[in-house]
Amino acid sequence: FPYTSERAKEAVFSMLQFELRERAVLDLFAGSGQMALEAISRGAKSAVLVDASPKAIDVIKKNVAKTHFEAECRVVCADYADYLMRCRETFDLVILDPPYAKRLVRPVLVTMLERGLLNAGATVVCESAEEDVFAGDEALASQFEIRRRAKYGVAYVTVLRYAKEEQN
Repeated sequence: FPYTSERAKEAVFSMLQFELRERAVLDLFAGSGQMALEAISRGAKSAVLVDASPKAIDVIKKNVAKTHFEAECRVVCADYADYLMRCRETFDLVILDPPYAKRLVRPVLVTMLERGLLNAGATVVCESAEEDVFAGDEALASQFEIRRRAKYGVAYVTVLRYAKEEQN
């Protein structure tokens, strides 16, 4: 199923509810945009919603309009890899729900680290078919702390914290 289950979404947001205020959000495979819009509704300051599908972009734009979050949201129709290579922003919360069969979570995490797109202490919510979102890459795993991992139907939802500490 292309959309995060209600149960999974509730679990994620009940965990993050006190960490969303003034956060910059990236929803990289945004689909309907529901995860980013939920974050905005709970106090995140901005969201970039990226999807390669023009149909998904139409749905996202309608949902952004329906929730009146036009000022907080930027909707981008782009391939995830192109977007990451062009991106000049940094994020506090990243939502990754790529097509499961493509196994993109690991390469996306690697690219985000290489490009410096995660703020210190950033949270990354990964939805995947695999229990190990790092695909055995220990160097990558060492950059993150696993805050939570749960299975909802066929999906694993793994909540990571970028372990790089804030500079004083």
